[in-house]
Amino acid sequence: MQKVRELIYREAYIDRIKPFIRKPVIKVLTGHRRVGKSYLLYQLMEIIRKDDRDANLIYINKEDIAFDEIRNYRQLNDYILSKSVTDRVNCIFIDEIQTITDFRLAIRSLALDENNDLYITGSNSEMLSSDLANDLGGRYVEFTVYSLSYPEFIQFHKLPNDDDTLEKYIHYGGLPYLIHLPVDDAVIKEYLSSIYSTIVLKDIVQRKKIRNIVFLEQLIRFLAGNTGNLFSSKSISDFLKAQHTAIAPNQVNEYVAALTDAFVVHRAGRYDIVGKRLFERGEKYYFENMGIRNIIAGYKPQDRARRLENVVYNHLLFSGFDIKVGVIDAEEVDFVCTRGGEILYVQVSIELSRRETIEREFGNLLKIKDNYPKIIVSGERSFENTYEGVEHIYIRDFLSSSLSNSILKSIK
Repeated sequence: MQKVRELIYREAYIDRIKPFIRKPVIKVLTGHRRVGKSYLLYQLMEIIRKDDRDANLIYINKEDIAFDEIRNYRQLNDYILSKSVTDRVNCIFIDEIQTITDFRLAIRSLALDENNDLYITGSNSEMLSSDLANDLGGRYVEFTVYSLSYPEFIQFHKLPNDDDTLEKYIHYGGLPYLIHLPVDDAVIKEYLSSIYSTIVLKDIVQRKKIRNIVFLEQLIRFLAGNTGNLFSSKSISDFLKAQHTAIAPNQVNEYVAALTDAFVVHRAGRYDIVGKRLFERGEKYYFENMGIRNIIAGYKPQDRARRLENVVYNHLLFSGFDIKVGVIDAEEVDFVCTRGGEILYVQVSIELSRRETIEREFGNLLKIKDNYPKIIVSGERSFENTYEGVEHIYIRDFLSSSLSNSILKSIK
């Protein structure tokens, strides 16, 4: 294994994975490129090695030229068998496995041996989930790794929890490698641009065999410039036609699916709060990484509301919620969030200084007649804490919170 820098533990993920260490279930880590999946593997290897100095660790990194000859499932299987032992558990770590042709066939075979403890990472959710689900049924557990949360950003960069740090987080995003770069717009933009180009080329264009690259780039720019707006494939198609780019709605669907599979954007569908059903059409898209979103759309003052909504969505996702866009009486509730048996309703507002804004934002939540917690997250610290029983939370306080069940119960 290559020498790595000091490991900063991401406890939120380690704590979730730990119960499955040395269990005969495949641990699958998926996520955006450069969100730290490799370093989580290093951390897991360190945990195992501390517990057992004689542990047999087998590590393959498909981004390392040392493993270039492992290109298909047979070569993968042969390599691992050549490194395996019979008197101890074989802890097998395979990084960026999607580059290995028919990898699932080797994983399926290796998983038959309960002496094998398997960990794999990949940067394409559709490929991993569909391939493994078909071949392995209930024998794997998937962990999606996201860009750094705001508390992690503070920890990694050793910064105070203040508004200046929050602005840096929203501006540059949470890719872990940024800790090794100077806080310089040009340097950070160049790094983020290179990551974005790699994702588009390797995880989308090559993986999906996309031919119309010009349209793909136009679509990404469109989503970045309209973050948090409600769309359907047809409305996107119609807008682009008006911009002299003819593309059918079904092709828009395919390209958007490619972007979500590569974790460039996340999709939030519309949910009827009263009827408790999903609408077939209409969804919002949020960028996994704010830094990448900002190099595409620019860091414009007029986009502050979009950025605010995106970071709130990302924190809810990091906190383990499934998120939908709520609809009640033809009005919109930004996020209907479910986790286990809990429900949380969230409205996001850039400011609460005007009476009409207060009545609209709080009023939409007050229409929901149940006892689940309802909160307004805003960029305005000075507003009172509650309004007719609905809690108000300043954006930095919200991003700093764990959103644990106990916290949610306290704001009902």
